[in-house]
Amino acid sequence: MAKRGKKYLKALELVDRKRNYTLEEAVDLIKTIGEVTDRKFEETVELTMRLNVDPRYADQMVRGSVVLPKGLGKPIKVLVLAEGEDAKKAQQAGADYVGGEELINRILKESWIDYDVVIAVPEIMPKVAKLGRILGPRGLMPNPKTGTVTRNVEQAVKEAKKGRVEFKVDKAGNIHMPVGKISFAKEDLLENIYAAIDAVLRAKPSGAKGQYVKSITLSTTMGPGIKIDVSNTVKKLQELAA
Repeated sequence: MAKRGKKYLKALELVDRKRNYTLEEAVDLIKTIGEVTDRKFEETVELTMRLNVDPRYADQMVRGSVVLPKGLGKPIKVLVLAEGEDAKKAQQAGADYVGGEELINRILKESWIDYDVVIAVPEIMPKVAKLGRILGPRGLMPNPKTGTVTRNVEQAVKEAKKGRVEFKVDKAGNIHMPVGKISFAKEDLLENIYAAIDAVLRAKPSGAKGQYVKSITLSTTMGPGIKIDVSNTVKKLQELAA
């Protein structure tokens, strides 16, 4: 086991490992941990959900995206692969890089990845397919299920700039998502977290049986995990939606 630093151990002392916290309590604790550890960089708040699915089966794959209402607390660089009128619309919407085959070739030749989101129009996807080995491992490959292969490039660019986060269940049945910065106001963090959890609940696949969400954990980039009360969280989401 890797040796933990003093700040991590200091934060760990604040967390009751046997307890399941409400989201409100967990966010309060996250803020306290931030004050106690006082790191030299601004940590990201991360959400982890363990799901009762086996992603080896197509009807149990969980994948989607969510626009976090309060954003991610950082500028998002958007690359749009499109030509003609679609390229003009992407530029007007605020995309950082727009182009067709010339950008595809640049990515292939230089392994260029100086962007956070890649959006493509359907017509160009046959050419984009060859970028899979570069974009795929980094989670940047455009996909219709996450809204990054679309005819509506304007909306896609605006949502990405706001803070759209893509999620995909890993081989172990876990989903990991950034949900903001530790400096965010408590209410803003909560709004983002509830939106993220709601999106995963809505993405429940047809093949999922039994209890869909097995556990929820909240943490900072370098902090310990804080276990969340699943039933309380789902109940609160239902109340917010009513």
